[in-house]
Amino acid sequence: MSEQTLVSPTATLTIDPPTDDRKALTKKELVADHPTWCPGCGDFTVLALYYKLLERRKFWHEKFVSISGIGCSSRFPYFVQAHGAHFIHGRALPFATGISLSRPDQHVFAFSGDGDAFSIGGNHFTHTARKNVKMCLVVMDNQVYGLTKKQTSPTSPIGFKSKTDTWGAVDNPINPVKQAIAAGATFVARTISTNPNHVLAMMEAALDHDGFSFIQCLSECIEFFEGAFDSAIPRKGGTFNEVPKEHDITDEKAAYELAGAPFPGNFGILYKVNKPTKNAKEAEIISNARAKVQGQKDWQILQKTFDRLK
Repeated sequence: MSEQTLVSPTATLTIDPPTDDRKALTKKELVADHPTWCPGCGDFTVLALYYKLLERRKFWHEKFVSISGIGCSSRFPYFVQAHGAHFIHGRALPFATGISLSRPDQHVFAFSGDGDAFSIGGNHFTHTARKNVKMCLVVMDNQVYGLTKKQTSPTSPIGFKSKTDTWGAVDNPINPVKQAIAAGATFVARTISTNPNHVLAMMEAALDHDGFSFIQCLSECIEFFEGAFDSAIPRKGGTFNEVPKEHDITDEKAAYELAGAPFPGNFGILYKVNKPTKNAKEAEIISNARAKVQGQKDWQILQKTFDRLK
């Protein structure tokens, strides 16, 4: 491949805005296979709002990609008429990272569940956050392994009885937003599938952020953990506690403390700061490397490499 055909490294920071000469895609044009989730699953809400987000932002098929791992939530790409991949269990983020770094023209969305993201994929979650790779990750957290029929997950509460903990879970559940903040994520938010307006607002805010955007979305599994989030649903007697208006989302310590509130915690943007992205850093490295060989033919660059190896 000649140097002229390579994507400019500076393009990493920019994505062509929509133009008025193309109509926004309709939901009908975005829908692929019929969703196969259990009736009443909270994931339906997230999918519907993803369609709405794509419509509202006028993202055409060639401008966005949907990546997932394994689990109920990770069936997402099957239901979206677009480029994407239903990848290996726990490995959605490294795959999405490759796309984000190599295709700066793409809006990269990753969808995962609590098991996929925080158990087998926990290491990738940590490192993608600390590197601040530009992408949006939505984790539909139902606090149970639903696809494999009710096992304890990393976020299952103490006392939860499952096929793997028939006596009740005894291990402390992880706190996804605390973990994300501690790992270095630059956008951290919480929402719940029963509040669609809030879900869409968080997804839009995450999309507009230049960096790694993480959203924990409580999404009830009505088949294997019914009522898990009733305490956050007003119509079921719960309380939807939004992030206090006086909270400074740029204060990491305050965000971490807020993330530690007793379940169901606070909903909204807990933390948001602007820091250099992995994409920008990689682009600078590539740009500097190319500057050193500017004007040289491909074979000349290759010859110099061979000469250094002698």
